[in-house]
Amino acid sequence: MEDRQPTIRMRLWLEDGGIFFGMGRVLLLDLIEEHGSLKDAASALGMSYRAAWGKLKATEEALGAKLVETCGSKRNGCRLTEQGRSVREKFREWFALVEQDALQHAKEIFPWEVKSYDEAKEEEHAAQAARSLNTASHAVYMK
Repeated sequence: MEDRQPTIRMRLWLEDGGIFFGMGRVLLLDLIEEHGSLKDAASALGMSYRAAWGKLKATEEALGAKLVETCGSKRNGCRLTEQGRSVREKFREWFALVEQDALQHAKEIFPWEVKSYDEAKEEEHAAQAARSLNTASHAVYMK
């Protein structure tokens, strides 16, 4: 493993007889906010409207709070409520703290270098950008 650096990956969720909040719900709320529509958010995640609606309703029931509200009529779409934004951000905050703690412990316990998932993504993006730049430079040079 001398030339490789393992990446910390985590799955973290809250449950109450079943999962009611995790990164999937965070992504669903993000996409509802981005698209202004549960249908479009579900489509972007590759799931049916019915599945997304069921997950959203299960979460709202478990939390006892509305996370999404319609904008006037249903045809005008929907948006996150204050509670929806708050629970999403608090979950992200919790996830980041747990991930940081896990990364620190992994660095203390394992005999090799480890990196966070975000670090791995940044490195991959930088490598892709360098490859794209190199390919573009080569194409210009070849003309």
